Amino acid sequence: MNLLPRNIHRLSIAGVMALLFSSMAAAENNHKLMIGHFSAGSLAQWQSKDFEGQTEYRLIDLDATTVLQAVSNGSASGLYKPQRIDLHKTPFMNWRWRIENRLGPVDEQEKSGDDYAARVYVVVSGGLAFWRTRAINYVWASTSSKGKIWPNAFAGDHAIMIALRSSDDPTGIWQTEKRNILADLKQQFGEDIQYIDAVALMTDTDNAHGQATAYYGDIYFSTE
Repeated sequence: MNLLPRNIHRLSIAGVMALLFSSMAAAENNHKLMIGHFSAGSLAQWQSKDFEGQTEYRLIDLDATTVLQAVSNGSASGLYKPQRIDLHKTPFMNWRWRIENRLGPVDEQEKSGDDYAARVYVVVSGGLAFWRTRAINYVWASTSSKGKIWPNAFAGDHAIMIALRSSDDPTGIWQTEKRNILADLKQQFGEDIQYIDAVALMTDTDNAHGQATAYYGDIYFSTE
């Protein structure tokens, strides 16, 4: 004799479907778009850009994790990854970084002191209209106070500098960052910008002829 309700199979299917959609929703909510998977020992699709000399970038093991090391001796070169990212889907950029030394009393608002022990930035391409290219640089400042925002000494209002870390933050310690890129672009440029076209990082000391060592952990975008 079948003692089970006649609709047990229907209930089971409904339950399975509910669990399935719940799992899919959870996965979507926790979606990560990996940009710099350094912990996996990968620099895939990252390209170099030299401005003055060459900063040395290499993957090393530090604190039981593979990270990107940057060593600059009076040089300014960076790494960038061209990738179109929909900020309506993944507006938050996440990363961690640390520096081993500060650059001293440089004036970061002047061309002679436009050096940073570490910086991570996002780029909005202007395409053929290159003058419309814009960027936000998140920097580890030496003399500018934390939270200060200013136009880049060379690029003006096309490249905005935001000091996330400063001389108040200790050296040799990892710091974790999360920024709402969609909101930052709106605030700095006054436009709803849905896409960015590249992510870059750079440790540069060419203008004041200093030296800096920094480390970068994984960089990824997330929904929240």
